[in-house]
Amino acid sequence: MLAFVKNSPNYKYWAAGALAIGVFGSVVDHGSVNIALPSVAADFGTGLATIQWVVIGFALTISALLLPMGRFADIVGRTKIYVIGTLIFAAAAALAAAAPSLGVLVLARIIQGCGAAMSQGTGMAIIISTFPAGERGKALGMMLTMVGVGAVAGPALGGLLVGAFGWRSVFIFNIPLGLLGALASVTILDKTQSGDPGPNAVSQRFDWPGAALSTVAVLILLSAIANGQRWGWGSPSIVIPLVACAVILAGFIWWELRVEDPLLDLRLFNQKVFSLGVSAAFFTFLGSSAVLFLTPFYLQSVLGKSPIQAGLIVVPAAFCIALTGPISGRLSDRYGWRMFTVGGLVIAIAGLLLLSTMDQRSSTGMVIAALVLQSIGVGTFFSPNASSILSAVAREKFGVVAAFTNLVRNGANVTSVAMATVVVTTTMAGLGFETGLASVPCGIDGDLCEAFTGGLTRAYRIMAVLLAVSLVISAISSGKAAGVSAEAEEAVEAA
Repeated sequence: MLAFVKNSPNYKYWAAGALAIGVFGSVVDHGSVNIALPSVAADFGTGLATIQWVVIGFALTISALLLPMGRFADIVGRTKIYVIGTLIFAAAAALAAAAPSLGVLVLARIIQGCGAAMSQGTGMAIIISTFPAGERGKALGMMLTMVGVGAVAGPALGGLLVGAFGWRSVFIFNIPLGLLGALASVTILDKTQSGDPGPNAVSQRFDWPGAALSTVAVLILLSAIANGQRWGWGSPSIVIPLVACAVILAGFIWWELRVEDPLLDLRLFNQKVFSLGVSAAFFTFLGSSAVLFLTPFYLQSVLGKSPIQAGLIVVPAAFCIALTGPISGRLSDRYGWRMFTVGGLVIAIAGLLLLSTMDQRSSTGMVIAALVLQSIGVGTFFSPNASSILSAVAREKFGVVAAFTNLVRNGANVTSVAMATVVVTTTMAGLGFETGLASVPCGIDGDLCEAFTGGLTRAYRIMAVLLAVSLVISAISSGKAAGVSAEAEEAVEAA
Protein backbone atom coordinates (compact mmCIF):
# COMPACT_ATOMS: atom_id res chain seq x y z
CA MET A 1 0.00 0.00 0.00
CA LEU A 2 2.76 2.45 0.94
CA ALA A 3 4.74 1.64 -2.21
CA PHE A 4 1.61 2.23 -4.27
CA VAL A 5 1.11 5.64 -2.63
CA LYS A 6 4.71 6.75 -3.20
CA ASN A 7 4.66 5.61 -6.84
CA SER A 8 1.19 6.94 -7.54
CA PRO A 9 0.71 9.90 -9.92
CA ASN A 10 -1.43 11.33 -7.11
CA TYR A 11 1.41 11.13 -4.59
CA LYS A 12 1.49 14.91 -4.31
CA TYR A 13 -2.03 14.85 -2.87
CA TRP A 14 -1.16 12.08 -0.41
CA ALA A 15 1.87 14.09 0.73
CA ALA A 16 -0.21 17.23 1.08
CA GLY A 17 -2.72 15.26 3.14
CA ALA A 18 -0.04 13.99 5.51
CA LEU A 19 1.40 17.46 6.00
CA ALA A 20 -2.08 18.93 6.35
CA ILE A 21 -2.34 17.34 9.80
CA GLY A 22 0.65 19.32 11.03
CA VAL A 23 -0.54 22.54 9.41
CA PHE A 24 -3.98 22.05 10.93
CA GLY A 25 -2.53 21.41 14.39
CA SER A 26 -0.28 24.46 14.27
CA VAL A 27 -3.11 26.79 13.27
CA VAL A 28 -5.57 25.27 15.76
CA ASP A 29 -2.99 25.89 18.47
CA HIS A 30 -2.66 29.54 17.49
CA GLY A 31 -6.40 30.19 17.39
CA SER A 32 -7.29 28.28 20.54
CA VAL A 33 -4.50 29.89 22.57
CA ASN A 34 -5.67 33.36 21.53
CA ILE A 35 -9.16 32.55 22.78
CA ALA A 36 -7.70 31.15 26.02
CA LEU A 37 -5.55 34.20 26.80
CA PRO A 38 -8.16 36.10 28.85
CA SER A 39 -8.73 32.98 30.99
CA VAL A 40 -4.96 32.47 31.38
CA ALA A 41 -4.57 36.12 32.41
CA ALA A 42 -7.35 35.80 34.99
CA ASP A 43 -5.95 32.53 36.35
CA PHE A 44 -2.46 33.93 36.88
CA GLY A 45 -3.66 37.42 37.86
CA THR A 46 -1.92 39.37 35.11
CA GLY A 47 -2.84 41.89 32.41
CA LEU A 48 -2.52 42.50 28.68
CA ALA A 49 1.08 43.75 28.73
CA THR A 50 2.32 40.58 30.46
CA ILE A 51 0.06 37.91 28.96
CA GLN A 52 1.26 38.88 25.48
CA TRP A 53 4.44 36.89 26.24
CA VAL A 54 2.53 33.65 25.84
CA VAL A 55 2.17 34.69 22.19
CA ILE A 56 5.39 36.66 21.76
CA GLY A 57 7.65 34.05 23.42
CA PHE A 58 6.37 31.41 21.01
CA ALA A 59 6.63 33.61 17.91
CA LEU A 60 10.02 35.01 18.95
CA THR A 61 11.54 31.54 19.21
CA ILE A 62 10.15 30.51 15.84
CA SER A 63 11.47 33.70 14.24
CA ALA A 64 14.96 33.21 15.65
CA LEU A 65 15.31 29.58 14.53
CA LEU A 66 13.34 29.42 11.26
CA LEU A 67 16.18 30.42 8.95
CA PRO A 68 18.82 28.05 10.42
CA MET A 69 16.33 25.18 10.56
CA GLY A 70 15.19 25.78 6.99
CA ARG A 71 18.74 25.65 5.68
CA PHE A 72 19.59 22.68 7.90
CA ALA A 73 16.60 20.81 6.44
CA ASP A 74 17.81 21.50 2.88
CA ILE A 75 21.14 19.88 3.76
CA VAL A 76 20.29 16.92 6.02
CA GLY A 77 16.75 16.16 4.87
CA ARG A 78 13.43 17.97 5.11
CA THR A 79 11.37 14.95 6.15
CA LYS A 80 13.62 14.16 9.10
CA ILE A 81 13.62 17.73 10.43
CA TYR A 82 9.86 18.06 9.94
CA VAL A 83 9.05 14.91 11.94
CA ILE A 84 11.41 15.77 14.81
CA GLY A 85 9.97 19.26 15.02
CA THR A 86 6.41 17.91 15.15
CA LEU A 87 7.32 15.59 18.04
CA ILE A 88 9.00 18.42 19.99
CA PHE A 89 5.90 20.58 19.51
CA ALA A 90 3.66 17.84 20.94
CA ALA A 91 5.95 17.19 23.92
CA ALA A 92 6.07 20.89 24.82
CA ALA A 93 2.27 21.03 24.64
CA ALA A 94 2.20 18.52 27.51
CA LEU A 95 4.46 20.82 29.54
CA ALA A 96 2.23 23.81 28.80
CA ALA A 97 -0.86 21.91 29.92
CA ALA A 98 0.77 21.17 33.29
CA ALA A 99 2.33 24.63 33.79
CA PRO A 100 2.03 25.72 37.46
CA SER A 101 2.91 29.35 36.70
CA LEU A 102 2.96 31.84 33.87
CA GLY A 103 6.75 31.54 33.67
CA VAL A 104 6.58 27.79 33.06
CA LEU A 105 3.83 28.33 30.49
CA VAL A 106 5.98 30.82 28.59
CA LEU A 107 8.93 28.38 28.77
CA ALA A 108 6.75 25.62 27.32
CA ARG A 109 5.67 27.94 24.52
CA ILE A 110 9.33 28.70 23.78
CA ILE A 111 10.05 24.97 23.45
CA GLN A 112 6.99 24.63 21.23
CA GLY A 113 8.48 27.44 19.15
CA CYS A 114 11.64 25.36 18.64
CA GLY A 115 9.56 22.50 17.26
CA ALA A 116 7.46 24.82 15.13
CA ALA A 117 10.61 26.38 13.66
CA MET A 118 11.68 22.95 12.48
CA SER A 119 8.33 22.08 10.90
CA GLN A 120 6.79 25.31 9.56
CA GLY A 121 9.07 26.28 6.71
CA THR A 122 10.12 22.68 6.11
CA GLY A 123 6.54 21.51 5.61
CA MET A 124 5.90 24.32 3.16
CA ALA A 125 9.06 23.37 1.21
CA ILE A 126 8.02 19.71 1.06
CA ILE A 127 4.57 20.54 -0.30
CA ILE A 128 5.96 22.87 -2.97
CA SER A 129 8.61 20.32 -3.99
CA THR A 130 6.00 17.65 -4.70
CA PHE A 131 4.04 19.85 -7.13
CA PRO A 132 5.28 21.01 -10.58
CA ALA A 133 6.32 24.66 -10.90
CA GLY A 134 3.21 25.56 -12.88
CA GLU A 135 1.01 24.41 -9.98
CA ARG A 136 2.84 26.32 -7.25
CA GLY A 137 -0.14 28.55 -6.52
CA LYS A 138 -2.37 25.48 -6.36
CA ALA A 139 -0.05 23.83 -3.82
CA LEU A 140 0.07 26.94 -1.66
CA GLY A 141 -3.69 27.27 -1.94
CA MET A 142 -4.17 23.72 -0.68
CA MET A 143 -1.96 24.50 2.28
CA LEU A 144 -3.97 27.65 2.95
CA THR A 145 -7.14 25.54 2.90
CA MET A 146 -5.84 23.69 5.93
CA VAL A 147 -4.80 26.99 7.47
CA GLY A 148 -8.37 28.17 7.00
CA VAL A 149 -9.88 24.96 8.36
CA GLY A 150 -7.59 25.18 11.36
CA ALA A 151 -8.45 28.83 11.79
CA VAL A 152 -12.15 27.90 11.78
CA ALA A 153 -11.66 25.07 14.26
CA GLY A 154 -9.12 26.83 16.51
CA PRO A 155 -11.23 29.62 18.02
CA ALA A 156 -14.39 27.50 18.13
CA LEU A 157 -12.59 24.51 19.65
CA GLY A 158 -10.62 26.78 21.97
CA GLY A 159 -13.78 28.45 23.22
CA LEU A 160 -15.49 25.09 23.72
CA LEU A 161 -12.52 23.58 25.57
CA VAL A 162 -11.90 26.64 27.75
CA GLY A 163 -15.58 26.91 28.63
CA ALA A 164 -15.94 23.22 29.47
CA PHE A 165 -12.54 22.15 30.84
CA GLY A 166 -10.41 25.27 31.36
CA TRP A 167 -7.55 26.79 29.36
CA ARG A 168 -5.14 23.87 29.93
CA SER A 169 -7.27 21.65 27.71
CA VAL A 170 -6.29 23.62 24.58
CA PHE A 171 -2.71 22.36 25.01
CA ILE A 172 -3.74 18.80 25.85
CA PHE A 173 -5.57 18.67 22.50
CA ASN A 174 -2.28 19.31 20.67
CA ILE A 175 -0.61 16.16 21.97
CA PRO A 176 -2.47 13.41 20.02
CA LEU A 177 -2.73 15.69 16.99
CA GLY A 178 1.04 16.15 16.89
CA LEU A 179 1.71 12.45 17.28
CA LEU A 180 -0.72 11.64 14.46
CA GLY A 181 0.95 14.20 12.17
CA ALA A 182 4.39 12.74 12.83
CA LEU A 183 3.16 9.19 12.17
CA ALA A 184 1.47 10.17 8.89
CA SER A 185 4.59 11.96 7.70
CA VAL A 186 6.92 9.06 8.49
CA THR A 187 4.55 6.64 6.77
CA ILE A 188 3.69 8.54 3.58
CA LEU A 189 6.40 11.05 2.69
CA ASP A 190 8.95 9.97 0.10
CA LYS A 191 12.33 11.56 0.76
CA THR A 192 13.28 11.91 -2.91
CA GLN A 193 10.04 13.56 -3.97
CA SER A 194 10.09 15.78 -0.88
CA GLY A 195 13.30 17.40 -2.04
CA ASP A 196 15.64 15.64 0.40
CA PRO A 197 19.25 15.43 -0.83
CA GLY A 198 20.00 12.14 -2.58
CA PRO A 199 23.16 10.03 -2.34
CA ASN A 200 24.68 11.86 -5.32
CA ALA A 201 23.82 15.35 -4.08
CA VAL A 202 26.64 17.87 -3.91
CA SER A 203 27.88 18.12 -0.32
CA GLN A 204 27.13 21.46 1.29
CA ARG A 205 28.38 22.86 4.57
CA PHE A 206 26.03 24.33 7.10
CA ASP A 207 26.77 27.99 7.66
CA TRP A 208 27.20 28.00 11.45
CA PRO A 209 28.51 31.60 11.70
CA GLY A 210 25.64 32.83 9.56
CA ALA A 211 23.14 30.86 11.65
CA ALA A 212 24.55 32.29 14.87
CA LEU A 213 24.54 35.86 13.56
CA SER A 214 21.00 35.63 12.20
CA THR A 215 19.62 34.02 15.37
CA VAL A 216 21.19 36.59 17.69
CA ALA A 217 20.13 39.50 15.46
CA VAL A 218 16.51 38.33 15.32
CA LEU A 219 16.36 37.65 19.07
CA ILE A 220 17.79 41.05 19.97
CA LEU A 221 15.61 42.95 17.52
CA LEU A 222 12.31 41.32 18.38
CA SER A 223 13.04 41.27 22.12
CA ALA A 224 13.70 45.01 22.02
CA ILE A 225 10.49 45.58 20.09
CA ALA A 226 8.48 43.45 22.53
CA ASN A 227 9.94 45.23 25.59
CA GLY A 228 9.90 48.75 24.19
CA GLN A 229 6.74 49.70 26.03
CA ARG A 230 7.84 48.27 29.37
CA TRP A 231 11.36 49.72 29.42
CA GLY A 232 10.78 52.88 27.40
CA TRP A 233 11.67 53.28 23.73
CA GLY A 234 14.34 55.88 24.46
CA SER A 235 15.91 53.99 27.36
CA PRO A 236 19.42 52.50 27.14
CA SER A 237 17.84 49.04 27.61
CA ILE A 238 16.21 49.44 24.19
CA VAL A 239 18.57 51.74 22.29
CA ILE A 240 21.71 49.69 23.03
CA PRO A 241 20.20 46.37 21.83
CA LEU A 242 18.89 48.04 18.67
CA VAL A 243 22.35 49.45 17.90
CA ALA A 244 23.89 46.03 18.62
CA CYS A 245 21.36 44.41 16.31
CA ALA A 246 22.29 46.80 13.50
CA VAL A 247 25.98 45.92 13.93
CA ILE A 248 25.28 42.17 13.99
CA LEU A 249 23.01 42.43 10.95
CA ALA A 250 25.75 44.27 9.05
CA GLY A 251 28.15 41.47 9.98
CA PHE A 252 25.64 38.87 8.82
CA ILE A 253 25.25 40.56 5.42
CA TRP A 254 29.05 40.89 5.03
CA TRP A 255 29.53 37.20 5.87
CA GLU A 256 26.70 35.85 3.69
CA LEU A 257 28.01 37.66 0.61
CA ARG A 258 31.41 36.00 1.01
CA VAL A 259 30.82 32.45 2.30
CA GLU A 260 30.68 29.64 -0.27
CA ASP A 261 27.48 28.03 1.08
CA PRO A 262 25.53 30.88 2.69
CA LEU A 263 22.66 30.39 5.08
CA LEU A 264 20.56 32.66 2.84
CA ASP A 265 21.64 33.76 -0.64
CA LEU A 266 21.19 37.53 -0.29
CA ARG A 267 21.65 37.97 -4.04
CA LEU A 268 18.04 36.87 -4.37
CA PHE A 269 17.12 40.41 -3.36
CA ASN A 270 18.56 41.62 -6.67
CA GLN A 271 15.46 40.10 -8.26
CA LYS A 272 12.57 42.55 -8.24
CA VAL A 273 9.83 39.96 -7.87
CA PHE A 274 11.53 38.43 -4.82
CA SER A 275 12.38 41.63 -2.96
CA LEU A 276 9.01 43.29 -3.58
CA GLY A 277 7.11 40.10 -2.71
CA VAL A 278 8.94 39.77 0.61
CA SER A 279 8.37 43.44 1.44
CA ALA A 280 4.66 43.21 0.66
CA ALA A 281 4.33 40.10 2.84
CA PHE A 282 6.02 41.84 5.78
CA PHE A 283 3.77 44.90 5.69
CA THR A 284 0.67 42.75 5.21
CA PHE A 285 1.28 40.61 8.27
CA LEU A 286 2.46 43.63 10.25
CA GLY A 287 -0.87 45.27 9.49
CA SER A 288 -3.10 42.26 10.17
CA SER A 289 -1.64 39.84 12.72
CA ALA A 290 -2.74 41.72 15.84
CA VAL A 291 -6.42 41.49 14.88
CA LEU A 292 -6.88 38.02 16.38
CA PHE A 293 -4.82 39.00 19.45
CA LEU A 294 -6.94 42.03 20.36
CA THR A 295 -10.39 40.90 19.23
CA PRO A 296 -10.91 38.18 21.89
CA PHE A 297 -10.30 40.80 24.60
CA TYR A 298 -12.81 43.13 22.95
CA LEU A 299 -15.44 40.41 22.53
CA GLN A 300 -15.16 39.04 26.07
CA SER A 301 -14.47 42.18 28.10
CA VAL A 302 -16.33 44.86 26.13
CA LEU A 303 -19.25 42.97 24.57
CA GLY A 304 -19.46 40.49 27.45
CA LYS A 305 -19.21 37.34 25.33
CA SER A 306 -18.18 34.00 26.80
CA PRO A 307 -15.06 32.22 25.50
CA ILE A 308 -17.29 29.88 23.48
CA GLN A 309 -19.22 32.78 21.95
CA ALA A 310 -16.01 34.66 21.17
CA GLY A 311 -14.62 31.61 19.40
CA LEU A 312 -17.76 31.14 17.31
CA ILE A 313 -17.77 34.80 16.28
CA VAL A 314 -14.34 34.33 14.67
CA VAL A 315 -15.38 31.17 12.78
CA PRO A 316 -16.95 32.83 9.67
CA ALA A 317 -13.84 34.91 9.10
CA ALA A 318 -11.57 31.89 9.42
CA PHE A 319 -13.77 29.94 7.00
CA CYS A 320 -13.23 32.70 4.41
CA ILE A 321 -9.47 32.07 4.50
CA ALA A 322 -10.08 28.40 3.71
CA LEU A 323 -12.31 29.40 0.80
CA THR A 324 -10.41 32.29 -0.79
CA GLY A 325 -6.84 30.99 -0.42
CA PRO A 326 -7.13 28.00 -2.78
CA ILE A 327 -9.20 29.96 -5.29
CA SER A 328 -6.75 32.85 -5.54
CA GLY A 329 -3.83 30.41 -5.63
CA ARG A 330 -5.18 28.44 -8.59
CA LEU A 331 -6.32 31.52 -10.49
CA SER A 332 -2.96 33.24 -9.97
CA ASP A 333 -1.26 30.28 -11.68
CA ARG A 334 -3.27 31.18 -14.77
CA TYR A 335 -3.80 34.95 -14.65
CA GLY A 336 -0.84 36.27 -12.66
CA TRP A 337 -0.32 37.52 -9.12
CA ARG A 338 -0.98 41.27 -9.14
CA MET A 339 -4.76 41.38 -9.45
CA PHE A 340 -5.12 39.02 -6.49
CA THR A 341 -2.53 40.58 -4.18
CA VAL A 342 -3.77 44.12 -4.82
CA GLY A 343 -7.44 43.16 -4.79
CA GLY A 344 -7.03 41.20 -1.57
CA LEU A 345 -5.36 44.11 0.17
CA VAL A 346 -8.13 46.50 -0.84
CA ILE A 347 -10.67 44.19 0.82
CA ALA A 348 -8.50 43.72 3.93
CA ILE A 349 -8.12 47.48 4.36
CA ALA A 350 -11.90 47.88 4.19
CA GLY A 351 -12.25 45.28 6.95
CA LEU A 352 -9.74 47.04 9.20
CA LEU A 353 -11.41 50.41 8.73
CA LEU A 354 -14.73 48.84 9.72
CA LEU A 355 -13.08 47.26 12.78
CA SER A 356 -11.80 50.72 13.76
CA THR A 357 -15.38 51.88 14.27
CA MET A 358 -16.13 49.35 17.04
CA ASP A 359 -17.26 50.66 20.43
CA GLN A 360 -19.26 49.49 23.46
CA ARG A 361 -22.49 49.54 21.43
CA SER A 362 -21.30 47.69 18.32
CA SER A 363 -23.36 44.75 17.17
CA THR A 364 -21.99 41.24 16.88
CA GLY A 365 -23.01 41.22 13.22
CA MET A 366 -20.86 44.24 12.47
CA VAL A 367 -17.85 42.64 14.15
CA ILE A 368 -18.33 39.44 12.15
CA ALA A 369 -18.68 41.40 8.88
CA ALA A 370 -15.47 43.33 9.56
CA LEU A 371 -13.52 40.18 10.43
CA VAL A 372 -14.86 38.44 7.31
CA LEU A 373 -13.70 41.28 5.06
CA GLN A 374 -10.27 41.36 6.65
CA SER A 375 -9.88 37.58 6.34
CA ILE A 376 -11.07 37.44 2.72
CA GLY A 377 -8.48 40.06 1.87
CA VAL A 378 -5.54 38.39 3.60
CA GLY A 379 -6.59 34.96 2.29
CA THR A 380 -6.72 36.28 -1.27
CA PHE A 381 -3.30 37.90 -0.89
CA PHE A 382 -1.30 35.06 0.64
CA SER A 383 -1.03 32.33 -2.02
CA PRO A 384 -0.23 34.60 -5.01
CA ASN A 385 2.30 36.55 -2.93
CA ALA A 386 4.10 33.41 -1.69
CA SER A 387 4.01 31.94 -5.19
CA SER A 388 5.65 35.06 -6.62
CA ILE A 389 8.47 34.86 -4.07
CA LEU A 390 9.18 31.17 -4.70
CA SER A 391 9.11 31.63 -8.49
CA ALA A 392 12.57 33.18 -8.21
CA VAL A 393 14.07 30.29 -6.23
CA ALA A 394 15.71 27.00 -7.27
CA ARG A 395 14.18 23.79 -5.88
CA GLU A 396 17.17 22.90 -3.69
CA LYS A 397 16.75 26.19 -1.80
CA PHE A 398 13.01 25.88 -1.16
CA GLY A 399 13.61 24.94 2.49
CA VAL A 400 15.58 28.00 3.50
CA VAL A 401 13.47 30.40 1.41
CA ALA A 402 10.21 28.95 2.73
CA ALA A 403 11.68 29.33 6.20
CA PHE A 404 12.66 32.91 5.38
CA THR A 405 9.14 33.78 4.26
CA ASN A 406 7.84 32.25 7.49
CA LEU A 407 10.45 34.29 9.38
CA VAL A 408 9.11 37.43 7.73
CA ARG A 409 5.58 36.44 8.75
CA ASN A 410 6.48 35.53 12.33
CA GLY A 411 8.66 38.59 12.78
CA ALA A 412 5.79 40.71 11.55
CA ASN A 413 3.44 38.85 13.92
CA VAL A 414 5.61 39.66 16.94
CA THR A 415 5.99 43.28 15.89
CA SER A 416 2.29 43.61 15.12
CA VAL A 417 1.21 42.33 18.55
CA ALA A 418 3.78 44.50 20.34
CA MET A 419 2.84 47.55 18.27
CA ALA A 420 -0.88 47.10 18.84
CA THR A 421 -0.33 46.56 22.56
CA VAL A 422 1.68 49.78 22.76
CA VAL A 423 -1.00 51.73 20.92
CA VAL A 424 -3.85 50.40 23.08
CA THR A 425 -2.13 50.67 26.47
CA THR A 426 -0.63 54.07 25.68
CA THR A 427 -4.06 55.35 24.71
CA MET A 428 -5.51 53.97 27.94
CA ALA A 429 -2.69 55.46 30.02
CA GLY A 430 -3.27 58.84 28.39
CA LEU A 431 -6.86 58.69 29.66
CA GLY A 432 -5.77 57.78 33.18
CA PHE A 433 -6.02 53.96 33.09
CA GLU A 434 -2.74 52.25 33.94
CA THR A 435 -4.26 48.82 34.69
CA GLY A 436 -4.77 46.15 32.07
CA LEU A 437 -8.21 45.55 30.62
CA ALA A 438 -8.28 41.90 31.71
CA SER A 439 -8.24 42.88 35.39
CA VAL A 440 -11.32 45.15 35.34
CA PRO A 441 -14.55 43.92 33.69
CA CYS A 442 -16.50 46.50 31.71
CA GLY A 443 -19.58 45.88 33.81
CA ILE A 444 -17.71 47.49 36.70
CA ASP A 445 -15.92 50.33 34.90
CA GLY A 446 -17.46 51.56 31.65
CA ASP A 447 -14.90 54.36 31.29
CA LEU A 448 -12.16 51.73 31.09
CA CYS A 449 -13.96 50.10 28.17
CA GLU A 450 -14.25 53.42 26.39
CA ALA A 451 -10.52 53.97 26.81
CA PHE A 452 -9.78 50.49 25.48
CA THR A 453 -12.01 50.85 22.42
CA GLY A 454 -10.35 54.21 21.73
CA GLY A 455 -7.01 52.40 21.67
CA LEU A 456 -8.45 49.76 19.36
CA THR A 457 -9.58 52.46 16.93
CA ARG A 458 -6.07 53.88 16.73
CA ALA A 459 -4.44 50.46 16.41
CA TYR A 460 -6.72 49.32 13.58
CA ARG A 461 -6.26 52.56 11.64
CA ILE A 462 -2.49 52.31 11.87
CA MET A 463 -2.72 48.72 10.66
CA ALA A 464 -4.84 49.85 7.70
CA VAL A 465 -2.09 52.31 6.73
CA LEU A 466 0.47 49.48 6.81
CA LEU A 467 -1.71 47.42 4.48
CA ALA A 468 -1.90 50.43 2.16
CA VAL A 469 1.91 50.40 1.98
CA SER A 470 1.80 46.72 1.01
CA LEU A 471 -0.82 47.53 -1.61
CA VAL A 472 1.49 50.05 -3.29
CA ILE A 473 4.38 47.57 -3.26
CA SER A 474 2.21 44.82 -4.72
CA ALA A 475 0.92 47.15 -7.43
CA ILE A 476 4.43 47.81 -8.77
CA SER A 477 5.54 44.18 -8.54
CA SER A 478 5.56 41.87 -11.57
CA GLY A 479 2.18 40.50 -12.53
CA LYS A 480 3.40 37.41 -14.45
CA ALA A 481 1.82 34.07 -13.73
CA ALA A 482 3.44 31.92 -11.11
CA GLY A 483 5.93 29.31 -12.21
CA VAL A 484 7.09 31.15 -15.34
CA SER A 485 10.50 32.13 -13.99
CA ALA A 486 13.01 30.63 -16.41
CA GLU A 487 15.62 30.30 -13.67
CA ALA A 488 13.25 28.43 -11.40
CA GLU A 489 12.00 26.17 -14.19
CA GLU A 490 15.54 25.24 -15.21
CA ALA A 491 16.44 24.56 -11.61
CA VAL A 492 13.42 22.28 -11.14
CA GLU A 493 14.21 20.37 -14.32
CA ALA A 494 17.87 20.01 -13.33
CA ALA A 495 16.85 18.68 -9.93
